[in-house]
Amino acid sequence: MTRRATCQCGQLAIACEGDPVRVSVCHCLDCQKRSGSSFAAQARFPIEQTTVNGESKQWSRGEATFSFCPECGSTVFYHARPFREMVAVAIGAFAEPEFPSPYYSVYEARKHAWVEIMGDGIEHYE
Repeated sequence: MTRRATCQCGQLAIACEGDPVRVSVCHCLDCQKRSGSSFAAQARFPIEQTTVNGESKQWSRGEATFSFCPECGSTVFYHARPFREMVAVAIGAFAEPEFPSPYYSVYEARKHAWVEIMGDGIEHYE
């Protein structure tokens, strides 16, 4: 299976082969700022199972490098420790409501009080 994630204008895309290795929701303040929401949801794929098309600009903070569209500004994917051999792709960029649900919810100590991450088998970490 190949999934394709794109920015809002469609200029930047990443094709991901196979199932994601990790699907997670992060409530850290940096992810809140990156996503513009109360949390960020991302799926990680091995680098060798991804193909990027289009131009991107990069911005780094600490151990993370974010790739976004220079036209519309959408962050489509990023690389971060401790998963440097993987690409994290914003789940919303897939625009696929049937996308696999997360199995990790991290930095929940910073989770907004009104947010509830539910589902079978989700691991929750403070």
